[in-house]
Amino acid sequence: MALTKTVADDKIEIVSSFKHIQIRTATTVKEDGNALSTSFHRKSLQCGSLDSSDNFVATDISGESAEVQSIANTVWTQAVKDAWKAELIARKPS
Repeated sequence: MALTKTVADDKIEIVSSFKHIQIRTATTVKEDGNALSTSFHRKSLQCGSLDSSDNFVATDISGESAEVQSIANTVWTQAVKDAWKAELIARKPS
């Protein structure tokens, strides 16, 4: 009776004009190759945020999988970052 556990990003989606990346991670426990349970965790990544002076701070993706990093580096163009920064500034309370 061998138990194994695998963790993998099983769904990656690009949403909105700001190219937010949604990631679903599946954790599966198997016994002798048969799945006993699967659980999911979701997270969303935006290309950046604002600091207290409204400077754009790019999201650190170094801890993400190579696949997610590749997607982020492709879709988070300077135009997307500029548009997201403008949106964040526009959403700030006055």
